[in-house]
Amino acid sequence: MTCLECNKELSYDAHRKAMDRLGVELCEMHQRRIIKLIEINKTPREAIQLYYGLKESGVNAMLEWWDGTKSIDIAISRVKLNIEIDTEYHMMTHEQAINDLEEAMHSFKNGFTTIRIPHVLIKYYLKETVVNILGIMDGLRVHLKAI
Repeated sequence: MTCLECNKELSYDAHRKAMDRLGVELCEMHQRRIIKLIEINKTPREAIQLYYGLKESGVNAMLEWWDGTKSIDIAISRVKLNIEIDTEYHMMTHEQAINDLEEAMHSFKNGFTTIRIPHVLIKYYLKETVVNILGIMDGLRVHLKAI
């Protein structure tokens, strides 16, 4: 059991605390950084888990990336992919749907693709979600080369 950021060896207690708080193995220092990020940006716990799942798969992603108008949960700039985690997926109103569509439009105008992932998908199917995002990235790479 080591920290996913610095590879520092974690004690059982540190491991347990990290898993209870964030669902990922981080040392105390990196836990504090992530918790501060969560407090400032209201980052969903599932965004943290997906970020580290992608990182373990070799993806160079950015957590809480500022796109000039708002903070994106996860951005993968190499393929111009923005990932937003929907935490209130089951309570979507028509106003929220229009806002989401407008945000997607602005992303497309800037050359980015935005996907929205329900938090429950990450909570229960993290590995499958990472595999599917890798597939999306492959498709985006092909289209970026064609342009």
